[in-house]
Amino acid sequence: MGAHDGSRNDHGGSGPDAIDIYTEPDGDPDTLANLGPLTVMAGIFEGTGGSDVHPAVDGDESNVFHERYELQPIDRQTNGPQLFYGLRYHTHIVKPGEVETFHDQVGYWLWEPAATTVTFTLAIPRGQVLLASGPAEADATEFELTATVGSEVDGILSNPFLDSNFRTVSFRMRVTIGNDGTWSYDEDSMLAVPGRAGLVTHHDANTLTLVAAPTPNPLALAAPR
Repeated sequence: MGAHDGSRNDHGGSGPDAIDIYTEPDGDPDTLANLGPLTVMAGIFEGTGGSDVHPAVDGDESNVFHERYELQPIDRQTNGPQLFYGLRYHTHIVKPGEVETFHDQVGYWLWEPAATTVTFTLAIPRGQVLLASGPAEADATEFELTATVGSEVDGILSNPFLDSNFRTVSFRMRVTIGNDGTWSYDEDSMLAVPGRAGLVTHHDANTLTLVAAPTPNPLALAAPR
């Protein structure tokens, strides 16, 4: 995935008005210095006051949970001229006093400076993936990400069982950045569930506190000191 020849446009033509969709920017090797609104989120975090409400056979079930959320910087990423700085994450959730995993999730948080946009990806081992995005300025302390089933750009995909029985129609996450080494999320997934009128909300929220600093990305570690 090296640099590309920028002499042709997206229609295969060339000339002075051609749109260059191939040439990659140099970017900065230090991801931690270029995360914009994601800066405070880099590192290892824990939260013991998580709240989960999801549909169950007799209505809704509520749970509290403990969460460990690790976010480590990755090297800058490009799609031709598009440039991302980001964090690779893994969050692991258990109920208080239990060992068995209640929820496990991996993905990326990406900041695109030129577009002032945050992109979030999610994959869970129950057969579901998601890509959500939303606008955010570099110094934003709040931003919201959304995804909708059927969208080809910010969408949701589920395995056949989930799609038939707990179909996620939309997703919304609001992130709030604290000034004390914390950040919080509040998210709603709207589900279509057989036998339930209208859409059912699956709600999750937590406040996470920094417990360990991030490890610099490989390019930053290799840079001359």
